[in-house]
Amino acid sequence: MLMKVNLRIGMLITVGMLSLCISACSLRPMEEEALKPPLIKPVKENFEVYEVKRGTLTKLVTGSASVVPSKMENLFFKESGARLQSMNVSLGAEIKVGDVVAQLETGDLDSRIRLQQLNLEKAKIALDQVKQDQLGNISAVRLKMIDVEAAQIQLDLLLQQLQRTKLVSGIAGIVTYLDPIKSGETVTSFKSIITVSDPNQVQLLYENGNSSELTGVNVGMDVKVKISSDKEVVGTMLQTPATAPFTDNKAQADKNAKTFIIGIDNLQQLAKIGSSLPIVIETERSENVLVIPRVGLRSYLGRDYVQILDGESRKEIDVEKGLQTGTEVEIRKGLKEGQKVIISN
Repeated sequence: MLMKVNLRIGMLITVGMLSLCISACSLRPMEEEALKPPLIKPVKENFEVYEVKRGTLTKLVTGSASVVPSKMENLFFKESGARLQSMNVSLGAEIKVGDVVAQLETGDLDSRIRLQQLNLEKAKIALDQVKQDQLGNISAVRLKMIDVEAAQIQLDLLLQQLQRTKLVSGIAGIVTYLDPIKSGETVTSFKSIITVSDPNQVQLLYENGNSSELTGVNVGMDVKVKISSDKEVVGTMLQTPATAPFTDNKAQADKNAKTFIIGIDNLQQLAKIGSSLPIVIETERSENVLVIPRVGLRSYLGRDYVQILDGESRKEIDVEKGLQTGTEVEIRKGLKEGQKVIISN
């Protein structure tokens, strides 16, 4: 009997404990379900695009060329040490062949020449006397002849010395350069102090040391020259650095390396020596080709490509470029007319 009572009590305790556990579980707060992130509408990219189209590209070289004489003479003294006595011309003066344009100091040279002329005259008189007084005396006559010859040689040397003190123009023209040397100053041998130019033979001289910019400029090309606001003429490229004559003179060689010579018919009637005239040289032309702005062409590690608008997104396409100008570029392969190239975003 007692055993049955104990069993019933144990069962009751077990049931109570289960009830307490169930109640405790029901009292725990339920975990909240995680909230889903809000839906964000993607921002639509705005592109600045250029529609690929056909056009004509020209590569131009522009600059200013100077009107210079094609025939000129640089005048200089061949010996150093003498002092300048006078400069006989001014800048722009007209010169004739044989004009003495500058003179060195001569010292007593004129007197020495006059004395030698007298010595020569005496030698000639003595020779005539010997010929009359000592007929048949060949030796005596020969000695006097030698005296005459020696006097003549000495006179010729003095006259040559006098001639070297004079700077003489070998051409007719105008003075286009005058050294600032003053009377009394010492001259330097072979240093040009006067340039005489023929105003009837002129040409255009264009200097540019940027070899990459001048690629494609060749002899025989047309050159557009603006004479005035309403007048333009076409000249011909006569000489480029590649066709300049060889010279051992480094200064001249350096000048030739960046000098272009342009010929124009009757230029002397159109412009004065020293004038500066705008020029345009067309070096390349591509017609009916696909053209895009240069800002649309992208390059990286030797790769040329563009970005095009494909629907609402961008797409990269490799291209082959052609002629380029400062603002545009020719596309030879990779694009089609009408495609939209992204130039900024």
